[in-house]
Amino acid sequence: MSLLSPFGALGRAVLTALAAVGRVTLFALSTFSHMLRPPFYGREIAVALLNIGWLSLPVVGLTAIFTGAALALQIYSGGARFNAEAVVPQIVAIGMVRELGPVLVGLMIAARVTSSIAAEIATMKVTEQIDALTTLSTHPMKYLVAPRVLAALITVPLLVGVGDIIGIFGGYAVATGSLGFNAATYLKNTIDFLEPLDVISSLVKGGVFGTLAALMGCYYGMNSGRGAQGVGRATKASVEAAAVLILAANFLLTGVFFSL
Repeated sequence: MSLLSPFGALGRAVLTALAAVGRVTLFALSTFSHMLRPPFYGREIAVALLNIGWLSLPVVGLTAIFTGAALALQIYSGGARFNAEAVVPQIVAIGMVRELGPVLVGLMIAARVTSSIAAEIATMKVTEQIDALTTLSTHPMKYLVAPRVLAALITVPLLVGVGDIIGIFGGYAVATGSLGFNAATYLKNTIDFLEPLDVISSLVKGGVFGTLAALMGCYYGMNSGRGAQGVGRATKASVEAAAVLILAANFLLTGVFFSL
């Protein structure tokens, strides 16, 4: 019996993980179904667009500009060992647009938005506001979840595009201000090196990452435990799940787009 107990524990863990995946999948399907069917709550969508999009710009901009600047310094330092300093514009552009821009924006959204959504909805559940919505014949999924996921799907690709531009500008500022690059040549190399597929992949990743971040916040908020501890656990779990899913999705999407 003792020899089989590790296999039993492994089996229980696998079944628990599969059950969790199934619950999240059903939650996501229900969310997308409510997003496509009326009624639509325009005010809730507008508020979510403001909170997820506009109010995230400062943290996204600061993250992107410092990342682009640090990337330019690192590439220049590494390239100097092989007399390849001239590749700084190209590598900064492709690094920001293909990988760093979408991933960093996604993680910032997970840190800022996912936690906020989970805490807000979990608090509403604890204080029985969600029950009140049901009493008033308002579906909580349609009123609370669908607007937030839709707003993330719309705004995060825009944030990724802005982050890519700001990150490239950060590398440009360091390269032209400290590393001796010609400004016009730097910009020309950047534009010539990027391809449409690079930009498309970046924006698609932004849409997927934003959807995952909002879904995790809503899922853990709607399924939180009671009391302050339940709210705290839901918030922590939502950010952890969103971050892991974003990194996993980034690997899969990179493989799809660029055939690794």
